[in-house]
Amino acid sequence: MKGSMTIVAFFVLGIICGLFHLIPDGINIGRWSYIALCALLFCVGISVGNDTQMLRRFRSLDPLLLLLPLMTIIGTLAGVTVVSLAMPHRSLTECLAVGSGFAYYSLSSIFITQYKGPELGTVALLANILREVITLLGAPLMVRWFGRLAPISAGGATTMDTTLPIITRSCGQDYVILSLFHGFCVDFSVPFLVTFFCTL
Repeated sequence: MKGSMTIVAFFVLGIICGLFHLIPDGINIGRWSYIALCALLFCVGISVGNDTQMLRRFRSLDPLLLLLPLMTIIGTLAGVTVVSLAMPHRSLTECLAVGSGFAYYSLSSIFITQYKGPELGTVALLANILREVITLLGAPLMVRWFGRLAPISAGGATTMDTTLPIITRSCGQDYVILSLFHGFCVDFSVPFLVTFFCTL
């Protein structure tokens, strides 16, 4: 939760800087966003590379549970398709691009801003932050109403990092490996799906 609030605080700070023209005009914001994105992906690669036991733990999962990331992706895109019917001012592909962020707001919002402009990029940022916050706050209720897999699917790409503690607390230690696997797979799909829908 603290991490999400920090991101929101920086987002609000950026809005204030833009409103009051506190950033010099000569600075190429798009270029700096790309550099920050590359640095972020580098850090994610380091964290995956440092965990030598990750692949071994993945092999111990129940084969049927390996389908959970795919079901999360299909379910999210199906839900976004239904919601897009209530938003005639946005195309289906734009809605699918936003939904394909799977709560990975830093990556998806940068890609969408580059392809579709800052307005849709801001929508993607807020939508994906909201998905993470809902998972952080609602995981215990999701377990009670829908079962132990529900908060993992709801967490999307964040289940291998920011939402992992609340998922562990709500679902139990037995679901840690599944949560890591789910987050890794969904996380990996984000750049491909977002750019795919942005270029349609």
